[in-house]
Amino acid sequence: MGVSGCGKSTVGALLARRLGVPFLDGDDYHPPANKEKMAAGVPLTDGDREPWLARIGQLLAGAGSAATDDGGTAPAPVVACSALKRSYRDLLRGTAPGTVFVHLSGGAATIAARMDARAHEFMPRTLLESQLATLEPPAADEDHILADVRLEPEAIVDAVILELQSRTAGAAA
Repeated sequence: MGVSGCGKSTVGALLARRLGVPFLDGDDYHPPANKEKMAAGVPLTDGDREPWLARIGQLLAGAGSAATDDGGTAPAPVVACSALKRSYRDLLRGTAPGTVFVHLSGGAATIAARMDARAHEFMPRTLLESQLATLEPPAADEDHILADVRLEPEAIVDAVILELQSRTAGAAA
């Protein structure tokens, strides 16, 4: 989770590969109207985001409960999703309660430089300010892992996996 340009897709894909689970890019699930609005430089409203977030929650929950060929359950995917507000994360947790958010956090200048160096289908650099204004970092009572975007993506994934393993080991003790 995090603002556009923070590395959600890059880190998410690497994390999913390392965990051996599917990766889904939340951008792929935006309806055309949302993509058109963002491409025009217009920030999405909560109403615009709600159906999209509901779909992301279904993807998170559905994959974790689907049966596999061997009778087990399919692992939950890693999903790249901005989830900028607590209310958005609450909506996702309402459908997929075990969701752990990896908050890719960084300064505006770092993220702006990344956005300037890439081309994105519908997310112009001009929307970064509105995303930063919307961002509500996860609170202490939200299950999350904070990651510094100044690190290399592989280092972020290493740190996230170590944290997940320490949580699993702590729960087993």
